[in-house]
Amino acid sequence: MATTKSTKAPAKKSRYHELKQMLEDRRRELMTEVQGRIRDVRADGSKDREVFDQGESSEVDIQDDIEFALIQMKSETLNKINEALRRLDEGTYGNCFECGEEIAEARLRALPFAVRCKDCEEARETAEQRERMQAQKRGSSQLFFDVSN
Repeated sequence: MATTKSTKAPAKKSRYHELKQMLEDRRRELMTEVQGRIRDVRADGSKDREVFDQGESSEVDIQDDIEFALIQMKSETLNKINEALRRLDEGTYGNCFECGEEIAEARLRALPFAVRCKDCEEARETAEQRERMQAQKRGSSQLFFDVSN
């Protein structure tokens, strides 16, 4: 019985270190991307832009909006990575919030901040989709009811 425990402990420790390294690498990448994008936006904003017409001005505004949206998305992902690192230190990272089973390593590599295993995530998405469809049906039946009154 003691040999089983001793072989499991190093495997768990190895998994912990691999996952921690993966998360820290991803966090570094994201931080570099966010900082670079912020620098680019600041540099573009400080340039003297000579805009000739309303169309060009609108295009610049759209590009700025897209850039800010990308920065926001990367920042949100960075927050999720930080949460995953916190869960890793607590010993709860890599376990499904729903069933408690280990999340497949391939899933964690693809989505390092995953909180559910593939099966539980699919079940959650299916349930959400069903709720949306029911809400739409209630909304459309309410619309017909309102029209007839």
